[in-house]
This record gives sequence, structure tokens and C-alpha cells, in this order.
Amino acid sequence: MNTEIKIEEKISLLQLELSQMSDEIYNQQKEIIELKLQFKKLKFELQSSQDDTGIISNLEDKPPPHY
Repeated sequence: MNTEIKIEEKISLLQLELSQMSDEIYNQQKEIIELKLQFKKLKFELQSSQDDTGIISNLEDKPPPHY
């Protein structure tokens, strides 16, 4: 009987830990999504600010045609 109680206690503890881990994974997934959105916004803002400066990017910087 004593062994059965110990097993039940271990199962309860494992269930609690699993629930806590699941909650933490959920929170991390939300944070990752938020960080991805922030990254996209910053990337867009950086590209927009570079476009507004009038500086030619490497893609637009072509050598003149030779005659």
C-alpha cells in the first residue's frame, strides 16, 4: 500500500510539472510571435528610413554603361 501511495504522489507531481511546462511553452510561443512582429516592424522602419535618405542601395548602384 505504501508503494502505491508513493507512485500516486509521483504521478501527481509529474502532472503538475507537465502543466507548468506546458504553460511556460505557451508563454514562450506568445513571446516569440511578439518578437517576430517587432522585428518585422523594425526591419520595415529601417528600410523605409534608408529609402528616405536618398542614398542609393547596393542593388541600385549600377556602373554606368560603357560606350
